[in-house]
Amino acid sequence: MKILGILLIAIGLIDLIGSYVGFDFWGGFVGIMLPDVLWKYSSFIELGVGYFIINKVAKSEVEDVNNNEVSVDK
Repeated sequence: MKILGILLIAIGLIDLIGSYVGFDFWGGFVGIMLPDVLWKYSSFIELGVGYFIINKVAKSEVEDVNNNEVSVDK
């Protein structure tokens, strides 16, 4: 899942930078014509979802570590 989050962030960055240099990631590269409203914010949506996934995975990994700790009586 972490790889998916990183991949979405990378696609979001390519989409964001490409929109400033005249490269249409979804229309030109992928071949999907997005509606104008969605096209305008697609890079921010991709970045947000990628960040959300990475945060969710990190929190679940911390919870797993905390749940698996063995208490030792001294």
